[in-house]
Amino acid sequence: MSEDHDLIVSRFEEPAEVLRSRFQEWGYLYLPGYMPADRCAGLLDEFVDLLAPHVVKNGEQATPVLAGEPFYETDAIWDAVYPKMQSLEAFHGFFHQPETIELMELVTGTRAFVYPMKMARISTPGKVGYETPPHQDAHSHNAGPTMAGIWVALHDVDANMGRLKLLPKSHLGGKRPVFQAQGVGGVQCEIYPDETLWHVSDVQQGDVIIFHSCMVHKAEPNLSKDKVRMSIDTRFCDYGAPVFSLNLEPHHGWRIEELNWAFMYRNWQDTSLQYYWKDYPNFF
Repeated sequence: MSEDHDLIVSRFEEPAEVLRSRFQEWGYLYLPGYMPADRCAGLLDEFVDLLAPHVVKNGEQATPVLAGEPFYETDAIWDAVYPKMQSLEAFHGFFHQPETIELMELVTGTRAFVYPMKMARISTPGKVGYETPPHQDAHSHNAGPTMAGIWVALHDVDANMGRLKLLPKSHLGGKRPVFQAQGVGGVQCEIYPDETLWHVSDVQQGDVIIFHSCMVHKAEPNLSKDKVRMSIDTRFCDYGAPVFSLNLEPHHGWRIEELNWAFMYRNWQDTSLQYYWKDYPNFF
């Protein structure tokens, strides 16, 4: 029987050595309100505009709601809307803002490399069983020990909407065996019998969670009546660390034909982030 514990709260104002030590001990950092709320709200509005008529805003309510049929990552509705979301310049630029880079470099202790692959997550109600199963990014991204994930809440998320759940200290044992499973990614890692305590909290718009590449994490199911949970995330590492070449492609570009960089860049105003990784010294 598993039980839940609140996420351990960190603050950017704490000494860097304290935050790095906590990250190494627990496998994650939770920083409430780190990202500007207006930036999160602006990106969320752009996403929802592209998701209509499937997902819409409900008056003044900050959380988007499902207006059509439920859908999940890789089904027909998701495949139709996702290339539009991936093409948003503001989405990719979100992770290259100075305060975002500063946070990444606080964790790495050195220059950080932001992965080109950026992920937008959409969890609708009515799809219990299709949520992301427990997994490690070290497997799914073929990543080394210096890679970490950074996840941002675009709106408030409560216990009914499908929160991000972490298995504390699970990174300390390295990569785990995996097996096929239903849900986003299609793979689950092994969970050992004594691992019954998970860390999870309701989060608010702008909250950030950074987690180690071997941290076991999963998504709770969205059990709400009509609320759609939306978040964004990417990966980063020490500059110069090995990066698997698939991470150079747009998220799901390997299976959606039109989802490529030329398609995504066609309406961008600023070219400075286009193909910024071309001179990275260590791809494999």
